[in-house]
Amino acid sequence: MASTTGGGQQGRRVALVTGASRGIGRQTALTLARAGYDVAFTARTVEEGQGLIPPRYSGERLGGAEVPGSLRTTRARIEELGARALPIRMDLLDRESVRAAAREVHREWGHVDLLVNNAVAHVAGNHDRFLDLDVDVAALTVEGNYLSQIALLQEVIPGMLERGGGTIVNMCSGSATTDPPAPPGEGGWGVAYAASKAAFGRLAGAVNAEYLGRGVRAFNLDPGFVITDAGAARGGVGSIADRGFAPAAEDAPGAAIVWLASSPDADRFLGRVIWTPKLVADLGLLPDRSGLLPPAGEETSLTG
Repeated sequence: MASTTGGGQQGRRVALVTGASRGIGRQTALTLARAGYDVAFTARTVEEGQGLIPPRYSGERLGGAEVPGSLRTTRARIEELGARALPIRMDLLDRESVRAAAREVHREWGHVDLLVNNAVAHVAGNHDRFLDLDVDVAALTVEGNYLSQIALLQEVIPGMLERGGGTIVNMCSGSATTDPPAPPGEGGWGVAYAASKAAFGRLAGAVNAEYLGRGVRAFNLDPGFVITDAGAARGGVGSIADRGFAPAAEDAPGAAIVWLASSPDADRFLGRVIWTPKLVADLGLLPDRSGLLPPAGEETSLTG
């Protein structure tokens, strides 16, 4: 999708947010625009009415479920806030499109100060039960949620190093470290998705080990159990909620990301998985939402 915005404004910070046609990604892009960033953002869906989300389990709704949201709508909402917007079509299952997205931001705006890795690969059947799981589906899920993320970081980090620093926020999932309380479809989640997010969760530590001394910081942020349009369309969230996982606010991750990118106190969270609902509540970043905090021991994100 071509941009009509021209170059980034002089002196404004530049953020790149992946997966921002709807849900957490869109809310984060809008929050960053309000905070003074020009925002480049990616998604697969260019126009309203084109959004399709494959089911969690194989054999269901083979054509996919329709969902609202698009690059065009997100661009309009960012520009309404007075920020520059750079929409880019990107598909995590097309690795070259991932590399091309980063290159387009550098070509149009020259640099990236903040990268938010929010996009997730939705692959039909990646929450199937273990003996039903197609290994090819598992491989595709790893391709999108891990290998393509490496490709994106390899394109963005060199520019950050040249400028003396930058911030990366990887949107991780509690399913990567928490055993499911039940089988998929009964309140649990599939191993293909969880394993891909577990691999993704190792990237921030690797970046910090190699580049923290040169100013590039990477955080793992767990948004909590956010019921997005895409998650609801894929099905299965009701059974998870029935297991006691309380919904978290869709706009909370954006507030947390602004704080992580700007506060001198944020470095104390490096090397940890940051639980968004607690961070936002402790710092008063949003109106009181204590009712959305899950019971102790149930702090997990199952988005996707």
